[in-house]
Amino acid sequence: MTPSSAPGRDLDRVAAVLAERVPALHRALDRRVSAEYPHPKPPEGQLALLRFVAQREGATVREAAEALLMKPNNVSTLVSQLTERGLLERRPDGTDKRVAHLHLTATSRQRLAEVRELEATYLRQALMALTEGEKDALGSALGALNSLTNQLHSAVR
Repeated sequence: MTPSSAPGRDLDRVAAVLAERVPALHRALDRRVSAEYPHPKPPEGQLALLRFVAQREGATVREAAEALLMKPNNVSTLVSQLTERGLLERRPDGTDKRVAHLHLTATSRQRLAEVRELEATYLRQALMALTEGEKDALGSALGALNSLTNQLHSAVR
């Protein structure tokens, strides 16, 4: 093995493990939450939109579509569904009546908090079962995971 091929193989291994384990982690966490969440859990697309609006209260459909890497008409459909369920509000723009700003309802704000608390509880429990070295490694990897996510996100736009 040449010195230049070792880093490439290592990157291939890291990429393969991330591609496999990150979705598996998400599914496992989602199933745990779904099993104990006392309300009908919104589908993933709706939940992603609610989480985005929680971070960017007052965002438009177009802004949400760009951030979620979705088509505006698909986000508009999600907005309609969530509005009908009383989880999201559309408020008209003060100057351009064609533009609506998205806001969480009190109900959705409460339910998102419940989901976040369940997720944090399950992750905390799982983290407590790890060795100190594993916890340190995960803590050190958080910045790199954020950077990796940003790289992939910007490549899709």
